[in-house]
Amino acid sequence: MKPHYILCWLLLLSSLAKAQLPAAESPLTERTYPFVNYTELGGLFGRVVYPTFAGSPNEVVENKLSLTLQTFNGVQVRPRLAVGGVVGIDWYAGALLMPVGAGVRYDLARPNQKNVNVFASADVGYGLTWLNKSSTGNDLTRGGLMLNPGIGLRFGKPNKGAFVMSVSYKRQNAEAAKPLQGNDIRRDESRVYNRLAVRLGMSF
Repeated sequence: MKPHYILCWLLLLSSLAKAQLPAAESPLTERTYPFVNYTELGGLFGRVVYPTFAGSPNEVVENKLSLTLQTFNGVQVRPRLAVGGVVGIDWYAGALLMPVGAGVRYDLARPNQKNVNVFASADVGYGLTWLNKSSTGNDLTRGGLMLNPGIGLRFGKPNKGAFVMSVSYKRQNAEAAKPLQGNDIRRDESRVYNRLAVRLGMSF
């Protein structure tokens, strides 16, 4: 993802945080920003369609399940809004990607003493290939844009450790340079991973 896209996203997060400020609050008022962490482990579910071999009109459809690990670390800028950074690892069949980016966590109801709360999440970033190593001769040259909006449940009292369940849509772009065959000059492959992410974890 190009740097100016990341800058635009960070400016948007900043605008959201400012929009949450009460009108009467002075900029000079001393405020604290508690640390927030969401760490989750789960699966990426999807269906993949590909030809039986190059140039063939016949296609194969397969269900895919990949492991995903993600951690969100940020600050609680308002009682219902947290902003921060996201780092994860996604084990796809053809690549091991490490998405990094910015994200928000927003409670859909005001904090109360109930043990269950619903929250919305939105992450955007770039999938790095630092950990990827091909064993088939295919070289994954670079990752790409990552988008991950979702919704979840947090079980636990406010300001204490809680159990988290979340469901989200994850889109991850990547590009691979494949080995040349015959008279090939270039043999690149653009991939788009569209997955349903189901995660379990903890937050505090």
